[in-house]
Amino acid sequence: MRSSTTQASDEMLKLDNQLCFAVYSASLAMTRLYKPVLEKLQLTYPQYLVMLALWEQDGPTVSELGERLSLDSGTLTPLLKRLEAVGYVTRLRDVADERRVHITLTSAGRKLKARAAGVPGCLMAAAQCSVPELISLTQQIQTLRDRIRKAA
Repeated sequence: MRSSTTQASDEMLKLDNQLCFAVYSASLAMTRLYKPVLEKLQLTYPQYLVMLALWEQDGPTVSELGERLSLDSGTLTPLLKRLEAVGYVTRLRDVADERRVHITLTSAGRKLKARAAGVPGCLMAAAQCSVPELISLTQQIQTLRDRIRKAA
């Protein structure tokens, strides 16, 4: 006969009982949901996140943008180059410090915001949640993220 401690331990090690897997698989599902919508905007999901950050604050440095998105420069730089190639952003070296590169929206990048306004609605429709429910979920996940970052 197995002890209740062993049974509890076994339960905790089931894939469907893992918060990490629930968050990971939800992220994958969300990316799949957004893919066809974002393709119409010529954006990948990570590029969409970059654009969201730039629509909030235009002109950050690459390092500031990377910090905001939790992306290192090795991941972010190729994204920015592709966004520059399609005409949504420009990369400008800081005249006071050439090591710093600022990312600014082009006219096309600013106009894209209006076309992207419907993107969040596809998640709301798929999730079948009210706006308050989505706000609450978002806040809970952000709190979890912040606690895990602090612990790490």
